[in-house]
Formats: sequence, C-alpha cells, structure tokens
Amino acid sequence: MRPWFRPRTRLVPTRRSVTAGEASAAVALETVEALEAAEAEQRKSAAAPDTREQPAGSPPAPEEPAFPIVGDTRAAAFFDLDNTIMRGAALFHFGRGLYKRDFFSSRDLARFAWQQAYFRLAGTENSGHMAEARDSALSIVRGHRVSELMSIGEEIYDEYLADRMWPGTRALAQAHLDAGQQVWLVTAAPVETATIIARRLGFTGALGTVAESVAGVYTGRLAGEPLHGPAKAVAIDALAAGEGLDLDRCAAYSDSANDIPMLSLVGHPYAINPDRTLRAHARERGWRLRDYRTGRKAVRFGVPAAAAAGALAGGTAAALALRRRRR
Repeated sequence: MRPWFRPRTRLVPTRRSVTAGEASAAVALETVEALEAAEAEQRKSAAAPDTREQPAGSPPAPEEPAFPIVGDTRAAAFFDLDNTIMRGAALFHFGRGLYKRDFFSSRDLARFAWQQAYFRLAGTENSGHMAEARDSALSIVRGHRVSELMSIGEEIYDEYLADRMWPGTRALAQAHLDAGQQVWLVTAAPVETATIIARRLGFTGALGTVAESVAGVYTGRLAGEPLHGPAKAVAIDALAAGEGLDLDRCAAYSDSANDIPMLSLVGHPYAINPDRTLRAHARERGWRLRDYRTGRKAVRFGVPAAAAAGALAGGTAAALALRRRRR
C-alpha cells in the first residue's frame, strides 16, 4: 500500500479498518464484474454497439490545465458522499424511509434527527456520533433480507435523496465520466445504499460499509468496521490494484478531515465544502478547493459556487417536528 498515512495525517489503518477496506473493495469489484457481464450479454443479444460513450465535456477554465485527461483509462475519481455529493447524511434519510415503513419507533427517528442536526451544525464528522448511527442502523436491519433493503433503498432514493445532490459536485463527476474514466462513490453508508446511489448518478460503482449477511439475511455485524477514515484509503488502494489504476493519476473529493488519508492517496486531491481542519490542511498542501455552500468563489478555481438552500434549517426543523409529534 502507498504510504499515505506517514506524512502528518495522524490517521493510521488498524486491522479492522484494513478488513473493512478490503471487504468493501471485494464487493465493489464483484458488483462491477457482474454488471459488465450483464451489459455485454445485452449488447450481444441486441447485436448493437455500446452507445454509452459520450463526447468529452466542456473544456476547463483557461487558467487550469486540462483535467481530467480525456482517454486516460488508468485514472479514476473517488467521491465521498455526505456533504460532498449530497447535502447532509445519507444514513439519516435512509432512516427516515425505514421509519415510514415501520422498521422502528419515533424515538429512534428522533435520535436520527438529532444526529443529522448535529452533523449540519458542526459541519464535520464525529466518531462518537458515527458509531451511534452505525449501531442504530445495524440493530434495525438485523434479521431482514438484503433483497428487501435493496428494494426499499430504491424507493428511499427517489423520496429523500434525489433532490439533495450538489449540482457542482455532480458536474465534477460528470467531467470524469465524459473523459472516459471510472467514477466511484466512497462512503461509510452501507454498500447496498451506496451502490444504489452510485448507479442512479451514473457512476462506475461504490465502496461502502459491508454488513455481514448469511443466506441473504443480515446478522447485525460488520466486516471489520465502517468504511471511514483510513478504511477508505485501504479500499481505494485495493480497488486500484484490482482495476489497474494509477493512483498518481487519480482524483479524490471530500469535505472531511477524516478523509485526509483518502485524499493523500491520489495525485489530484480536492477539498469540497471542506470543514475547518480540511480547509487548513488543503491550503497548506496546495490542494484545490471548491465550496458549493455559499456564494464565495472557490479557491484556485474560477467556477461559481452553488448555494446551500437551508442546510442548517433542514436538520433543526426535522428535530423540532419530531418533538412536536411526540407531544
């Protein structure tokens, strides 16, 4: 593995994070292989050429070198999910959808709402809240079939997630796709949820937290730990080895200092909607920044930033609404 953890990241891989990362990469590679085989069969049956390739996207701003490089198939892009591609936390909205389907009580949903409000107020990830959200999610899905959660996940995406994507970040991802490169979602969300989101966005695939299942039923245990912090870097490194990618030519995008290992792993790191720690680290290292939460111009880019449309109000309102419901 590349020595991403050596220079000042302060985040080192543990045995559990290595297990989580390798398990996530294995699932991602299997999913992509199955998808490619199915698409090849469809093309063969239709006796028609693959028409998915699109012309290259708009040229970059004059002050920027050409990036991504069109036709560089050994390059890929890795995108964090929460607060990078979408506003807020995917797990919270997944919880909302499960509550609507009577998977758990209003008290549980109130706890999810508080976690979401905290996430938005703090603007960063807290390991304690991450662990609490993980344990809540595992207790909810234990005993349910994987196929059931996949089907529900499709519905939840349409209900809660589709309209929460940052247009600016989606445009960055599309530029890599238009250049003929792989684009991967990398998130602590369950790999099933991540795979649905990645497919809906037109990405190559997803790296996410792998929950153990036996005979298609969730056991309530994880493969290692959530795909968070150093585990993401492990997963990307393993995926790159399996796909023949050159990490020096790859790009990674995230909002959180917890993802410094992932960002340090590639040759083109980007801080998107960064928290305070990541912003300082990115400026020190000369990494590129973009902030779509305000009207400020992004650092080192001439592209206008998008507005956030009530990010703080949304989480607070959800918590208050739940409180009123319980009275």
